[in-house]
Amino acid sequence: MTFGQQPQGNNANGFNGQPYGQNQYNPNQNPYGQNQYQYTPQNMYAQGAPAATIPAQATYSYERAEHASVTRAYGEMTIGLLVTAAVAILTQATGAYIALIQSLGVIGAWAPFVVEIVIAIYLGARIEKIKPSTARVMFYVYAAIMGFSLSTIFMAYDLGTIGISLALCAGFFFALTMLGMTTKVNMLKAGPILLVGLIVLIVAEVLLMIFAPGQTMLMVISAIGLVLFAGMTVYDAQATRALFAQYAGQGEDMVKKVSIICALNLYLDFINMFLYILQLFGDRD
Repeated sequence: MTFGQQPQGNNANGFNGQPYGQNQYNPNQNPYGQNQYQYTPQNMYAQGAPAATIPAQATYSYERAEHASVTRAYGEMTIGLLVTAAVAILTQATGAYIALIQSLGVIGAWAPFVVEIVIAIYLGARIEKIKPSTARVMFYVYAAIMGFSLSTIFMAYDLGTIGISLALCAGFFFALTMLGMTTKVNMLKAGPILLVGLIVLIVAEVLLMIFAPGQTMLMVISAIGLVLFAGMTVYDAQATRALFAQYAGQGEDMVKKVSIICALNLYLDFINMFLYILQLFGDRD
């Protein structure tokens, strides 16, 4: 479960949301625990049997299939981000989220996050049993709800700041993804460390929010969160390839469902990094 902190901004009733973004799921395991798969940085055939025993056509076919699967996951992630952006803009324009908070109070403020958690848990637990189309729809619904709750950033930051932070995040995310895809370092072994770091970050943010709210501590936590999710982005880039390799023989439907889980992981990495960058470098209205 991945978490990130929503920018602290003033709204109609003083609510400051926490965009705990909610998921890092692997169908069969804790994603930051011990791996059930092994990462091969460059070529799955680079080690083991002599090259002469491996047909060149088989190698080429595998690499094409892997590339197509990874591209699908990043494509789904991109669509999810576009859905989030569109819903956030629409929600801000209509004032729907603020109206919900004014009518329901704390329940209205936290309801979107609860729904996000439920969707993420359901996807992680049922991904092998549901249809690919159902998984895709649930992911887009998740992205829409995230956009609904993140609409408050338009009240806390000006459009220029949001645009610059988004561009920085996109460049940062791309560089980290390329690093994860090309490095010979097996980042999957860092899963337990990332999990512990995530738990510590969550606890620190909650304690900060309750006992020591302040700009300086917020900046410190944001810097730590940005570093943590940078590591998660590299991790998930490698995990995406490893998962497709693990499920490649289970049919096209399973590959499509795995692409949704991977897209959700990558989507949450991007969202959380964007929010931390916004908090670190953004100019508040």
